[in-house]
Amino acid sequence: MKINIKRYLGLGIVASCLLLSGCASVIRSNVTAFNEWPADLTDKSYTFATTAEQNNDLEYRNYETLIAAELQHLGFTQVANGAPAQLKVSFDYGISSREVRVVEPVVVDPGWPGYPFYGPYWGAGPYGRYYGRVYDPLWYGGMYGPAPGVIVPRESNYEMFTRHLHIDIAHAGNGKKLYEVNVNSEGRIGVLATVMPYLVRSAFTDFPGQSGLSHVVELKLDGK
Repeated sequence: MKINIKRYLGLGIVASCLLLSGCASVIRSNVTAFNEWPADLTDKSYTFATTAEQNNDLEYRNYETLIAAELQHLGFTQVANGAPAQLKVSFDYGISSREVRVVEPVVVDPGWPGYPFYGPYWGAGPYGRYYGRVYDPLWYGGMYGPAPGVIVPRESNYEMFTRHLHIDIAHAGNGKKLYEVNVNSEGRIGVLATVMPYLVRSAFTDFPGQSGLSHVVELKLDGK
């Protein structure tokens, strides 16, 4: 049976890229937003609802700046803490990881230098000297292992990260929520600060949008 090596190599590459979220060229996020946004709301002044601990957290303040920039693009106005504001914004975030095992098909030529256990000849026995790799009758499906150019499974293990962001916008006076959004993203990037700008942008895609609608947002990584 003739083996289409290019076809199997292509399938292996495609499978790997899908598992690695577009070969790490995009940040893909699942976004679910709920809202009861008043159509007549004209005053979009807001403050961040923060604790003393959050105010002293440099990472938190960095993400606060990212959210403020997105809100500004949507016509919101941030006011200083203590000043009157119509809205209050709060958020939380996190990251977790898990080990992933992938088994994919690869094309292997046991005669390649460095391939474990196999070489151009098997040992120094009579078959190895006489037949060599190509004509050895014990090579093809025999005791010496798979034939050159066959498909064998290859296992790889890596760490997959789940990044999440949750944002609430509520009335400052009575605390009634007007907008809440959950953003979840998986990928190989384990530095939350690198991914957070994309999570924030995804959170406000089509703001305020249809309540309860889940959708996928893909954002190209800068420089990719």
